[in-house]
Amino acid sequence: MIHAHTDEETAPEPRVLTGAEIVFECLLAEGVTTIFGYPGGANLPLYQHLPRYPGLHHVLVRHEQGGAHAADGYARSRPGAVGVVFATSGPGALNMVTGLATAYADSVPVVAITGQVAITAVGTDAFQESDVIGSTMSVTKHSYLVTRVEDIAPTMREAFHVARSGRPGPVLIDIPKDLQQARTELRLSDEPVRLRSFPAPPMPDDMKLRRIAQLIDEAARPVMLIGRGVIISQAEQAVIDLVERANIPVGWTLLGTGAFPVRHPLALQMVGFMGAGYTNLAVCDADLLIMVGMRCDDRVTTRLDSFAPRVEHIVHIDIDPAEIGKNVVPHVSVVADARKALTALLPLVKPKREHHWLTRIDQWKEEHPVRFVSNNGLLQPQEVLIEMYARCHDEAIVLADVGLNQIWAALWFDYAKPGRFLNSGGTGTMGFAFPASMGAKLSNPGKTVFCVSGEGGFVMNMQEMATMVEENIDVNVLILNNSSLGMVRQFQDDFYGGIRSAVDLTFTPNFVKLGEAFGMKAMTTDRREDVAPMLDEALAHRGPVLMNFDIDRDANVYPIVPLGKGMLDFVEAS
Repeated sequence: MIHAHTDEETAPEPRVLTGAEIVFECLLAEGVTTIFGYPGGANLPLYQHLPRYPGLHHVLVRHEQGGAHAADGYARSRPGAVGVVFATSGPGALNMVTGLATAYADSVPVVAITGQVAITAVGTDAFQESDVIGSTMSVTKHSYLVTRVEDIAPTMREAFHVARSGRPGPVLIDIPKDLQQARTELRLSDEPVRLRSFPAPPMPDDMKLRRIAQLIDEAARPVMLIGRGVIISQAEQAVIDLVERANIPVGWTLLGTGAFPVRHPLALQMVGFMGAGYTNLAVCDADLLIMVGMRCDDRVTTRLDSFAPRVEHIVHIDIDPAEIGKNVVPHVSVVADARKALTALLPLVKPKREHHWLTRIDQWKEEHPVRFVSNNGLLQPQEVLIEMYARCHDEAIVLADVGLNQIWAALWFDYAKPGRFLNSGGTGTMGFAFPASMGAKLSNPGKTVFCVSGEGGFVMNMQEMATMVEENIDVNVLILNNSSLGMVRQFQDDFYGGIRSAVDLTFTPNFVKLGEAFGMKAMTTDRREDVAPMLDEALAHRGPVLMNFDIDRDANVYPIVPLGKGMLDFVEAS
């Protein structure tokens, strides 16, 4: 006699796992392959079970801030990726705050998983306890304190959804140690996550798009400004298609560098405080300004009353409604994903071949070129960067730290197609680029990665040389060494009476010996003729390379708008 099998008889046995194991199962379900982390007392249950998950590559960083920046670089360098970082409780978790703030300001999806003291000890000032939720609330999209082992799986799923959705950003999950050790049945859901607090962005409003198309058709002097939102939404080609159809010149923010081909005939340059003079002139003379995926912060607008004074209509397209009108009030706004909005706008726009406006801009480019002084016999930073970019072949990922090196690298970025230029634009975090470059290379193993830093920013996270060597992460590090905190020194010279105070780095390491002590290939020069051979030698080496370039100590960034002045008050190199 044949007996029919019941659902109960054929159903798989439920898997009862520890909270730590559930964390790893959830990471695998989210497609995670790489974790940056640092173990400690409150997250040891995670590390107890980590070896059982060979599909997860754990990178042992040497400081939790480095781990957060590495996770940021991992996600920032590849649209759609989410960076993951582990830390223990107390000082371990708090060491990540700067990295989380950096990711938050620049809309980078990171999931930070921290250990916490046992749930029964929370609030008792236990050893290595800190209020991680309170400390990270202002620098994350959301922070979770898990209070039941059954909540770990749904919380993990929610966290990744929040990190990726809408305007991306970092999310923190704080898991008490005893819940990592507790056991429960694994329940993974494949149902879509729906959260009232994080709704899906709306589709672009058709009536508003038609109005924008009309404004483009009527405009005599249009300008488009684009920011990092274009890169996040992968709208680079949509921008090219639209501006080529309507003949609109394009400038960009610091974070938008790389979103538009620099060698395109419609390309302007970076806008604002340290932007190109001809870009500022174009914005100030425009009758239509279209802003896409950008925040309109003070580094873009300089003094608000000087921003686009002749404009008749401002259009702002952004996925985050909180950015609309926060600083610059638009006449037409569209809350939507940049690529969806621009793609829907394209067929509504009539082709235009008006060249008078572009001719005027070309004249400004001739009158106000981005240039540098190179006749004083000293190695100039731009000479190093020009040689570096010549070896990028429009493909390499370039990360810049913060300071003069960052602006030099942005102004001389010269790709003929959209490319990856990554930097801490929102918080201006010194020490970001070096650990972030590790994450970028691990996220994009087939791409060449350059890290451009100053000697001040590099030493802030130089401990990650140990990580880079141990993992043999093939990154080419360029230190533009002027023996000072260069941007602060320029500000003191230009805006604070020339009084140099606490900016001279009178003692800097011998970077060749330092690199070699960590096991890195290291080189140094102060001569122009050595730059190209050094870069070629670095690229031929399989593994991390540290290159120190002793540059002109008085090299500055120009053009620059003096503090408190307006966009048209830019000062150029003499």
